[in-house]
Amino acid sequence: MKRKLNKRKVKSLVKERNAEELKLAMMNWQSPEIADFVYHLSDPEKAFVFATLPDVMVVKTFKVLDFSTQKAIIRNLPHEQAAKILNEIQPDDRTQFLSELPGILVKDLLRLLSDEERIVALKQLGYPEHSVGRLMTPEYVAVQPEWTVQQVLDYVRIHGKDKETINVIYVIDDDGHLIDDIRIREFLFVDTDKKVKDIMDHKFNFLKVTDDEETAIQEFRKNNRVALPVIDEAGIMIGIVTIDDVLRLAVEEETEDIQKIGGVEALDEPYMKIPFLKLMKKRSGWLVILFIGEMLTATAMGFFENEIAKAVVLALFVPLIISSGGNSGSQASTLIIRAMALGEVTLGNWWQIMRREFFSGLFLGSVLGVIGFTRVTTWALFTNLYGAHWLLVALVVGFSLIGVVLWGTLSGSMLPLVLKKLGADPAVSSAPFVATLVDVTGLVIYFSIALLIMKGTLL
Repeated sequence: MKRKLNKRKVKSLVKERNAEELKLAMMNWQSPEIADFVYHLSDPEKAFVFATLPDVMVVKTFKVLDFSTQKAIIRNLPHEQAAKILNEIQPDDRTQFLSELPGILVKDLLRLLSDEERIVALKQLGYPEHSVGRLMTPEYVAVQPEWTVQQVLDYVRIHGKDKETINVIYVIDDDGHLIDDIRIREFLFVDTDKKVKDIMDHKFNFLKVTDDEETAIQEFRKNNRVALPVIDEAGIMIGIVTIDDVLRLAVEEETEDIQKIGGVEALDEPYMKIPFLKLMKKRSGWLVILFIGEMLTATAMGFFENEIAKAVVLALFVPLIISSGGNSGSQASTLIIRAMALGEVTLGNWWQIMRREFFSGLFLGSVLGVIGFTRVTTWALFTNLYGAHWLLVALVVGFSLIGVVLWGTLSGSMLPLVLKKLGADPAVSSAPFVATLVDVTGLVIYFSIALLIMKGTLL
């Protein structure tokens, strides 16, 4: 309650533009708390808060804000203060921020950087979008194999303060080639006269500057490291990628995939902050495409109009058949997309996946087929709903469920792999998209089986 009242008081200080009192009131606040407070202010008020914060808190807080809030603050701050933020934040965080902005605005902001920081920023922005080059920071500690442990510790004490992390020390040769990485704790428990080369094991993992972001995420998942070194084509170390950036990136990737699986374009902004019309644009595109796809269902039913007229009872099971196929396809699609995201399967596993999903579809279809068959025969014992040929109807429903579920499972599992092969995002084969595809083809399967079984009787 005390903290809540304090925040109300602080908000009034912001409205009054009382910089001195505001600075005192927020003195003991942590960066996440400041960020949460800033989210509820207007853009000019956000900039005013940042203008009054101590330099160290400005950098820490700016890093944890979402992109739209960062953009609002930089745009509303005087050039001198905006330059201070952009010069002080870590190069990887700055690159992430700048890469989201329009080119004209980036050009203006680059002018605010110091000559040294501008060179770093331009170099990182020059790497391909979504590459490790954009994600890395050049702030790391590197030593040479001939140094003693004491020299390393002295060097870290002098130069390690402004580095991204000192948990890992990197060993490079005279030409800058990476030859090892050593945890800082290894230097703390050996004799200070020992040389670096004496505690090296030449076992290290690394990323290439041209690797994509997904590769970085997978490498951190496989290796229990707080940071991984980045090398160029010649093996020269040029930066590091830290776990905090990869965690942020993983959350963004997973959020984007989940949104696409739900049939929505990636929002790029928090749900509560994205403008209403922009949100509608993101949602309407896929809905229109899926609606047009579902119209093919009506076309398919029109093609079998005569069959439906002769055996109206078939129409009763259309929702049951197509929903079962769509559900099985959505299941398979979701499982494969997630497995691909986690690196559990690759394009090279397509045959194993197809074989596994074939038997899965056959099993699941048989289970539903038996239930469908039982349902029709049970109802036939107590009603005349399905007429004299109820057994044929039961067989059509049973075999159709096997065929549709099998087809849905195969389609749902293979479509993400096909899209990946074509260079598209597998998440685009979202559950609604797979369901729509299987709805249309499921009708064809259903009525084809009906023609085969009922020919000469009802059809």
